[in-house]
Amino acid sequence: MSSRDKIFVAGHRGLVGSAIVRRLRAAGFDNLVTRQRSDLDLTDQHAVKAFFTLEKPDYVMLAAARVGGILANASRSAEFIRENLFIEANIIHEAYMSGVRDMVFLGSSCIYPRDCPQPIREEYFMTAPLEKTNSAYAVAKIAGVEMCHAYNCQYGTRYICAMPANLYGEQDNFDLSSSHVLPAMVRKFHEAKVGGGPVVLWGSGSPRREFLHVEDLADACVLLMTIDDSRLESLFSRDCPSLINIGYGEDLSIRELAPLIGGIVGYHGQVHWDSSKPDGTPRKLLDSSRMRGLGWKPRHTLEDGVRELYEWFSRSRGGGNRFAS
Repeated sequence: MSSRDKIFVAGHRGLVGSAIVRRLRAAGFDNLVTRQRSDLDLTDQHAVKAFFTLEKPDYVMLAAARVGGILANASRSAEFIRENLFIEANIIHEAYMSGVRDMVFLGSSCIYPRDCPQPIREEYFMTAPLEKTNSAYAVAKIAGVEMCHAYNCQYGTRYICAMPANLYGEQDNFDLSSSHVLPAMVRKFHEAKVGGGPVVLWGSGSPRREFLHVEDLADACVLLMTIDDSRLESLFSRDCPSLINIGYGEDLSIRELAPLIGGIVGYHGQVHWDSSKPDGTPRKLLDSSRMRGLGWKPRHTLEDGVRELYEWFSRSRGGGNRFAS
């Protein structure tokens, strides 16, 4: 991939897409193509076809998706599976039809079974039942993985499926009706510090999660897009999807995460756990040895990353529906 190549970043305004855009520009890739949702509906097959016919990008970073936490997945599961299936099918197919050979498709660690051996290796994909609280989203992402694999096998494309751990960072979503656990906790601790009262958190606090700063994911995605074919081919076989895990390498329980966030925010009051709410998957720790074998490793510690996130949250507070109630 050269600095002159045209790169389409789908979902460039989201948490992942915006980080990829920043990383590409920092590396000297300025020929980027982006579209706002109001200009291009990625669920519209005809609109996506017209876009690829017009722009003819050389590379695609597929970071666009309908995403959210447990509450959003449970209450809007039909939207999650429908919109993600449409986005994936449209972009993957039209990318191939317009001659795009190289793509990074962003998935999620929720594609793996609920009760997976730990740490989770890529070969555990589709070996047991999924976690029910986000199965609609997971099935959509699994379909994207299988579609990339099918196109690689039949058409000789190089569509890589990157499976990140739980992400956080600049442009995160703090809306309590749709956010993931870490940004939701940042907001709850901040509001308790400002307004007083206890912090109420969902579940028992026992699930263990691995958190990766989104800038570290962006580093990995750019590496995957630019690395020599021979190095990638050594990781994958024709019989298996081109899956590669991208994780921090350590996990902690939500109960352990709470005082870390509380200390950074400056809240030292009570924390109550609402055990009537679901916990989700008991543990999700990825085996990222494939990615690390390519020379990548995360640059942000969890403490430093959460501190950066809280500083960004404080600066951006009140700036739109990412902070809605």
